[in-house]
Amino acid sequence: MLKGEKVMLRAIRPEDLERLWEFNNDLEVELFGGGGPPYPQSLARLKADFEREWAKGGRDGTNFGIEVDGKFIGHCALFEFDPVSRTCKLGISIGDKGYWDKGYGRDAVRVLVDYAFRLLNQRKVWLSVNGNNERAIRAYRGCGFQEEGRLRRQVWTNGQYVDLVQMGILREEWDRLKTG
Repeated sequence: MLKGEKVMLRAIRPEDLERLWEFNNDLEVELFGGGGPPYPQSLARLKADFEREWAKGGRDGTNFGIEVDGKFIGHCALFEFDPVSRTCKLGISIGDKGYWDKGYGRDAVRVLVDYAFRLLNQRKVWLSVNGNNERAIRAYRGCGFQEEGRLRRQVWTNGQYVDLVQMGILREEWDRLKTG
């Protein structure tokens, strides 16, 4: 549906679920993804959740599978939309570690940010990232995100407390990046 230089963002399909289940149960992927502590997930539960949402019909919203050359490598989404301030939060996970550090995540973020500003009329896109995830922070900065705040030792991950970094990009900053 949405094409970047390296990736395509599209709806998550039933045939993606087994790989998504593998990603969701990979400790290294989960720890770098941030958020709460990693918990196991059964394939049956993932399929049941997917089928329940699918049965409602309608559109899939702003949750996308990330595809490279026909291969599902991760997922990304926009969520926590604020209709008054016109902001939303971005989340991404490249679950296939063979695609780490090759620019696929950056390309997916750029496509998703452009979608938020150009097609959804958002004013700002923001995200949270664990302060020890230097690779992700570099990638977000490379896409124009700026650090807006830091909650010190906020997140318990892998046996230690780490900072939670808040980052954001405004529409006018994105427009300057695209034209500059």
